[in-house]
Amino acid sequence: MKPVTIYTTQLCGFCHAAKRLLSKKGIAFEEIDVAHDPAKRQEMMRRSGRHTVPQIWIGEHHVGGCDDLFELDRNGKLDPMLAA
Repeated sequence: MKPVTIYTTQLCGFCHAAKRLLSKKGIAFEEIDVAHDPAKRQEMMRRSGRHTVPQIWIGEHHVGGCDDLFELDRNGKLDPMLAA
């Protein structure tokens, strides 16, 4: 399994939904809370080009946000990405 990284904040409903989907699939992930860490938020923005959370990576591949993650799952593409 490729490592999964997700940048989040505690009050973000989309972050919680993305984490629930990954957990339901039994996928361990590194969570980086950017709410009170400006350096980590800047890192997220630099890596993704986006300022919203969540921002999700599978290995070095930037998946995008929660909607992107769920779309990959609906289209049957998430599990192969995780397993590759």
